[in-house]
Amino acid sequence: MSAALKPPLTAASNVHDALKREGHAVLSANALATLCGVRSQDFSAWSGRWNDLPNDRYLLDGGRYRQRRHSCFIVRDSVVEAVPQRPHWQSVEYNALHGGIERHFEPMAPEWVQDSAWQALLGGLGHCASRLIGVQPWHVEAHPFRITTAGGIGRPTPEGAHRDGVDFVAVILVARVGIKGGETRVFDAHGPTGQRFTLEEPFSALLLDDARVIHETTPIQPLDPAQEGHRDTLVLTYRAKGFQGPAN
Repeated sequence: MSAALKPPLTAASNVHDALKREGHAVLSANALATLCGVRSQDFSAWSGRWNDLPNDRYLLDGGRYRQRRHSCFIVRDSVVEAVPQRPHWQSVEYNALHGGIERHFEPMAPEWVQDSAWQALLGGLGHCASRLIGVQPWHVEAHPFRITTAGGIGRPTPEGAHRDGVDFVAVILVARVGIKGGETRVFDAHGPTGQRFTLEEPFSALLLDDARVIHETTPIQPLDPAQEGHRDTLVLTYRAKGFQGPAN
């Protein structure tokens, strides 16, 4: 098995320059915490919540490898407001596999989304998006995912390399347990350049200017075929012009 490529980490003080220059930035857990004004151990307190994610009933490739929840927020000047539960929707332009349908998922627990570190994470990343694109209310969708090796393989991005149809994206690794694969790939949406690396540190993060880059994560397989492994992530999407929906 080939060695995983280490991510090109960016210091918290250089995140905004990296996003403007490259369209993406990779942060260690400490850098993400610094960016959001919290301690990295505050993130770790949530790790057990990935053990309580319902199965995704919408996978159209026939797989049973994805578990998830979904909640929505509006972030204004670092003030985070939870909004009533709503379906997740993407156009087929951005998700050829699952686009064009309303997908209804169970929400995140109230005690999680009311946690001060959670509020700081969403607010800090909202400030980052505003530095990149301009200050405005951000419509945020939060997706805690678990991809398992049930059936022998799990696909973090079954739709392939893609944009999310938003303005700003954070992909946060939470855990890798008993797996190989799961390489992150980021490409210039309008040219040939790109990078590939493997996120391994819990709560390290990839930040993306969604207009400028496309991204994907390669499939995962179990290290031991007799034992199921998994990869846990948190994906946060920020959109200025309302939540995605059939009318948008």
